Amino acid sequence: MAQKGSISIHAENIMPVIKRWLYSDKDIFLRELVANGCDAVAKHRALARAGEAAAEDSYRVDVIADEAQGTLKIVDNGIGMTEDEVTRFIAQVAFSGAEEFLAKYKPDDASAGIIGHFGLGFYSAFMVSSQVSIDTLSYRENASAVRWESSDGMTYEMGPSERDARGTTITLTLNEGDREFLHLHTLRDTLEKYCAFMPVPIFLSAVEAVKEGEEAKAPEQVNETVPLWTKRPNEVTDEEYKAFYHKVFRDYGDPLFWIHLNAEYPFNLKGILYFPRIKHEFAGSEGVIKLFSNQVFVADNIKEVIPEFLMLLKGAIDCPDLPLNVSRSFLQNDGYVRKMSQYITRKVADRLVSEFTGKREDYQKYWDDIHPFVKYGAIRDEKFYERVKDALLFKTTDDRYLTLKEYGETQFEGDERTVYYSGDPRRQAQMIELYRAQNRDVVVLDTLIDPNFISFLEYAGDREHPIKFERVDAGTLGLTEAGDADEDKRAVLEAKFRKALNQESLKVLLKQFKTDSLPAVITVDEQSRRFGEMSRAWGDKGFKMPEQQTLTLNERHPLVQHLAASGDEALDALLCEQIYDLCEMARSPLESERMVAFLSRSQALLTRLIEK
Repeated sequence: MAQKGSISIHAENIMPVIKRWLYSDKDIFLRELVANGCDAVAKHRALARAGEAAAEDSYRVDVIADEAQGTLKIVDNGIGMTEDEVTRFIAQVAFSGAEEFLAKYKPDDASAGIIGHFGLGFYSAFMVSSQVSIDTLSYRENASAVRWESSDGMTYEMGPSERDARGTTITLTLNEGDREFLHLHTLRDTLEKYCAFMPVPIFLSAVEAVKEGEEAKAPEQVNETVPLWTKRPNEVTDEEYKAFYHKVFRDYGDPLFWIHLNAEYPFNLKGILYFPRIKHEFAGSEGVIKLFSNQVFVADNIKEVIPEFLMLLKGAIDCPDLPLNVSRSFLQNDGYVRKMSQYITRKVADRLVSEFTGKREDYQKYWDDIHPFVKYGAIRDEKFYERVKDALLFKTTDDRYLTLKEYGETQFEGDERTVYYSGDPRRQAQMIELYRAQNRDVVVLDTLIDPNFISFLEYAGDREHPIKFERVDAGTLGLTEAGDADEDKRAVLEAKFRKALNQESLKVLLKQFKTDSLPAVITVDEQSRRFGEMSRAWGDKGFKMPEQQTLTLNERHPLVQHLAASGDEALDALLCEQIYDLCEMARSPLESERMVAFLSRSQALLTRLIEK
């Protein structure tokens, strides 16, 4: 006669689960049921090692879809359950069989890993099922097979089962709206997402009518039981690291290099982090770091475990100490999680320094790809910056890579510690050539993060000997001779330019340039330009801080000499506007109306030249 009963709730176990555990994705049920099957196998392995059960050579978990019947089966040949165990582990929600098993068998004896912690995972089956049944036979001698069945998760019937082999079969009768989980492609995608590296072979198959003379399709193994991160680094070839990267992240370009993580104290953590090729405009190009617990996928990119700036990397990290389902508040307040995050940061920093010191030439080759993430990490994490600061490189306009110290050895003069840089080498080529003519090295800082990075370096540097960064169009230091030119001549030129440009507040200087090839340059105060750029970057479109421009004229240039002595107001006005626009074009493109005026003016000047 069938036994009937009601589910018994253990409040002391269920309450923490209710507070911490919410399934956000329906497909999670498959992970939970397959993980339970792997747990059952892990328990039997532990018993076999302890001599309490017969050894088994072909452990497995099968996922079998039957579209005709509308059922999905998860079958394992693990430890199985007796009637008493079904009552305790299934009929009492949150009474965790894994916790009880681990209390008896030490972790060392169950090294294959027991995944379950709360004892609630089985009930995720009711998210997609109108009926769930369990057929199970314990490994114990003289045990009888048991069948448990429920349609709502709250009431059940239990009686004898026809199962004749050790292990457990869970049969789900799927809801009409959840029949997608009977399609092999959906099941395969879900298993590859959550179970691709579980430690027990997982096979996927479908019940299909087989025509006479044909053979049924063999079950397909969908997981890799020994993922790369479980091996020792000296056991893995570069080709294997790359193949794993291509397969897991579907990125068919090779990674630049990688870090194999392996920590056992004070926490257990293994993993591999890859440095992909990162584009300069890296905003929105977040990488993927997969978090696992005992080879079971938990989530992508959990920022409480992985430092935010490392999210540009790709990789897999396995930490058995983390439960499968955790709240953000748990992670934020957990001491082990903070230590893991610090450990990962330290290992990445140490690897970068190792690459810099031991493989400088290779390091320089991929600096253009990795520098955005390194700079972001330096800004966000003081300890990371302290570790990598001597490995920070600056690429010059002639394609050399220098540390800040190396740059200063040839460029700093006394207390004058200025790094000259270009934000757009092609646009600012004229100014760059002027600096290079004076044996000044100009570095390239042309990515989104660079304005913040140089501000950070100015703040974080030596307070007694501060370093400042100045763009090549921010001043004329080093480009002009010392001393001022004729003040009367300067005043005449300033008046002409102010009138022609209708800019009464324009600041005009007259200097003797160290070259005769350039009539003038426009410079913009470094700090005012940075502030304006920052405002625009943060979307403050309505506020536009006026740039503090200075027009510096070259007293040695024939055009400037002509303007100083000329009395042709019409021609002088054209020349003033033309010189000013040429200077602006060396900094940034002219806007549409201004460009039209520039072209029209150019034609007028050429016409006057022909007429003469």
